[in-house]
Amino acid sequence: MLTAKSSVNDKVDGLDLGADDYLAKPFSTKELLARVRAMLRRKTQSMPNSIITIGNLTLNRITFDITCNGKSTHLGNKDFQLLELLMTNPNRLYSTEYFMDNIWGHDTESDIHAIWTCVSELRKKLETMGSNVYIKLKRGQGYFLESSND
Repeated sequence: MLTAKSSVNDKVDGLDLGADDYLAKPFSTKELLARVRAMLRRKTQSMPNSIITIGNLTLNRITFDITCNGKSTHLGNKDFQLLELLMTNPNRLYSTEYFMDNIWGHDTESDIHAIWTCVSELRKKLETMGSNVYIKLKRGQGYFLESSND
């Protein structure tokens, strides 16, 4: 968290609300970069399962890349979050409301069309790569991941 609030109570509140770190203005760029490097080291070390594989599709949680049939592509943040969620729990149904709340966030100005666009783009990428993993929709219920072993 980068903020102008520098009291001890502000720092405690920020960390208690979920910030991984707290840096008050003014700050040194060197210190900021050192803190970012430290966070990246912790994140990499705390992710023993940085690779998820379903069917012939592999998702790298560190690089945000998907790989299939020797082809690889980089995912944007929302595409990555949505696919990671589906790949982590492939048979679970996720409603568009769940995606909106947990990926886009409560205070987003986006609407349901953003999810449809994201799903459509992911489906095109998976199809182009020849993946046997599909994002399926149960109308009125939500999306889930399905893999066929061709």
